[in-house]
Amino acid sequence: MISKSHIKLIKSLQQKKFRDELNLFVVEGEKMVQESLQWKSEYLVDLYHTSDSIIGEKQFESKNPNLITEQELKQISSLQTPNKSLAVFRKWSNSAEKLPFYIALDGVQDPGNMGTIMRLADWFGVKKILCSKETVDCFNPKVVQSTMGAIFRIEVEYVDLAKTFESLNLPVFGALLEGENIYSKSMKPNGILLLGNEGKGITENLQKSINFPISIPRFGEAESLNVSTAGAILLSEFFRNK
Repeated sequence: MISKSHIKLIKSLQQKKFRDELNLFVVEGEKMVQESLQWKSEYLVDLYHTSDSIIGEKQFESKNPNLITEQELKQISSLQTPNKSLAVFRKWSNSAEKLPFYIALDGVQDPGNMGTIMRLADWFGVKKILCSKETVDCFNPKVVQSTMGAIFRIEVEYVDLAKTFESLNLPVFGALLEGENIYSKSMKPNGILLLGNEGKGITENLQKSINFPISIPRFGEAESLNVSTAGAILLSEFFRNK
């Protein structure tokens, strides 16, 4: 049984305003919840599951899971087809450790792109993503789902990018259409890879921070590449000789 007040609270977390105010976010789906418990169990606030979920089994007893009906799960879920379990987590803070390589996002808006870029960071071992304040919230339910668990391992920080670049004092590689052919350079994962908004690219102000404009050569007729696709190709070049 889940109370009306808890239903209201969980539903409110679909909005950034309340995620920020309460410092909470939601994880949905049996596999994602399992992964969240593996990596961030100390931040768990509430855990819900239906009778056919493994979250109700003995190994999860210490997490105090709440048994609810499928109808109740539908009431608190943001998914069209809720999947057996849902968890509410506190957000965690980021470390202040300086790293050799970062991904930076300037106004990326699409939750799917954000989630994919986080998965790419996880794949290539990039520990932190720096985001402009205009970039989509990494705790947005659609972003969380599309990260496929990467959100529990990758730090995401929302900052003034220009000031942060200055303080980090690392070379900034900006993905621009008029940049230098990425395949003509020998890249190493040392610096900041800056990716821009899906439609507008990198803002004019931030272009001033770029030390090395880079691009992916076009051999066909497509006008542009999806930002997460471009990110995948560029990251592959940065890490190819590692």
